[in-house]
Amino acid sequence: MEELALEGGQPVRKNLLPYGKQWLDENDRAAVLSVLESDFITQGPMIPRFEEAVATYVGAKFAVAFCNGTAALHAACFAAEIGNGDEVITTPITFLASSNCVLYQGGTPVFADIKPDTYNIDPVSIESKITSRTKAIIAVDFTGQPVEVNEIHRIARDHNLLVIQDAAHSLGAKYSDKKVGSLADMTMFSFHPVKHITTGEGGVITTDSQRLYEKLLLFRNHGMTRNQDIIMRNEGPWYYEMHELGYNYRMTDLQAALGLSQLNRLDDFVERRREIAMKYQNSFIEMPGIQIPYQHPQSNSSWHLYVIRFKKEAFDKNRRDIFAALRAENIGVNVHYIPVYRQPYYQQIGYEQTHCVEAESYYEEAITLPLFPRMTNEDVQDVVRAVKKIYDAYLRTNIRFS
Repeated sequence: MEELALEGGQPVRKNLLPYGKQWLDENDRAAVLSVLESDFITQGPMIPRFEEAVATYVGAKFAVAFCNGTAALHAACFAAEIGNGDEVITTPITFLASSNCVLYQGGTPVFADIKPDTYNIDPVSIESKITSRTKAIIAVDFTGQPVEVNEIHRIARDHNLLVIQDAAHSLGAKYSDKKVGSLADMTMFSFHPVKHITTGEGGVITTDSQRLYEKLLLFRNHGMTRNQDIIMRNEGPWYYEMHELGYNYRMTDLQAALGLSQLNRLDDFVERRREIAMKYQNSFIEMPGIQIPYQHPQSNSSWHLYVIRFKKEAFDKNRRDIFAALRAENIGVNVHYIPVYRQPYYQQIGYEQTHCVEAESYYEEAITLPLFPRMTNEDVQDVVRAVKKIYDAYLRTNIRFS
């Protein structure tokens, strides 16, 4: 048995392998440079070109770009007319923005539990949380695997709810052979550097609704419009009106140019992510005590994250010890996510009694392994070797598996 780096042994790698990383090439740099040399670096022609390209790729009628994914989610809640007294059901296993966006609008996030296999929000739990105040569902495609869209839409139709799909993890994914981005009332994508493509920071909302599209456009630009069909009077070609209390959530032409260039390689990026995920699946499937990701038969994940669970009954060490041991081997593991309702802010505003059994169980055991397109096969083998090294060292000797 190899000695663990944590205990003085040689680490598997000399340098840290991060859990995620962008991949920029000469075409990306040239695209950004062309904007720097143009007349527009903020609001120019690249933004509508990028929006059109995203909408075309996912099969939606409209796309509205924002400065980041959080701003896009905030805009979606505004367009959905979330306000004081309204409840929005979402998952606790997500980044903070998925529920914070409800708070920004004065609404109340309600946390439904996750499924023990996919880790996505459980439709049964969603239905149990619906009240007369429920107005929308924010369903998160955790790790890149789409939520159970058909069942969630059935629930939404039965209760007259709007569905916002938080697809920050799932650009390029499909559900029932339809691309994510065309499946919900509104869908949010994120372009943070660890996501499938990057604009540095950035986000977008796709929708088929003309009404929602116009509200999104208004919100990202101070609530201001020059639209001749909307303004109440026209005092001249300079004239504009503010119709809502909006924000400056605009994307720049620099970001849009990078996004357009990156979009050309999206399918290749997703394919490589799937290749790496399958290498992991094949390597860990014969290791009792480790739970590998389950894929719903109707979904085709774009694999933003690869999460394994070290089942606590199978190991002499807890997740914190296993995490530290993997980091010592220079494997940049992470944890996604701490249940949102555990955060001190949420505890202070009334969520101290919130408890989702499956989410808590997941959080105690989950570790995210590195997964990004630029990883080499040698990088993948380093991760596998490190996991097996810790597995052999910490697996309980007297454990029996059925």
